Amino acid sequence: MCLAVPGRVLNIEGDQLRMATVSFGGVTKSVSLALVPEAGVGDYVIVHVGFAISKLDEEAARRTLETYADLAASGSSDAVD
Repeated sequence: MCLAVPGRVLNIEGDQLRMATVSFGGVTKSVSLALVPEAGVGDYVIVHVGFAISKLDEEAARRTLETYADLAASGSSDAVD
């Protein structure tokens, strides 16, 4: 199973490689925006293995992050197979 996580683009560097610093609830990572050239600072993106694979709106990102938090709080591994 693969997991993609939403994060918010904080800044973008480079014209051709389009690397961004993305925040995942306070943890920041360097992410490639090559697959989502329309992403800009302040946008939310879905990230999988270091690549942004799509944009999403803030409400969808919030709901997804809340679901992840609820799963983590429940301590249940049965929620995901």
